[in-house]
Amino acid sequence: MPAAYRHAPLPRYPAAARALGLEGVVVLSVIVRYDGRVDDARVAVSSGAAILDEAALAAVRKWLFAPATRGGRAMESVVEIPVKFALRPP
Repeated sequence: MPAAYRHAPLPRYPAAARALGLEGVVVLSVIVRYDGRVDDARVAVSSGAAILDEAALAAVRKWLFAPATRGGRAMESVVEIPVKFALRPP
């Protein structure tokens, strides 16, 4: 069973990015430990704006997951997480 979100608050939209009208989607590659904590996170696909990428990284590093399991035992896994920054709702 793959890792699942347990506590994943949305990242803050950086005020500077909002003022500049920056939007985008950043995809993060995240290593989730056997205890559900984030071991490492990196940008797999940039949003095109470093300020948005950094906001996503800062938020996701604090998230908690239900860890992946195999045979009933928790294990480390890698998950790809898209984080969308949009000024207007779709």
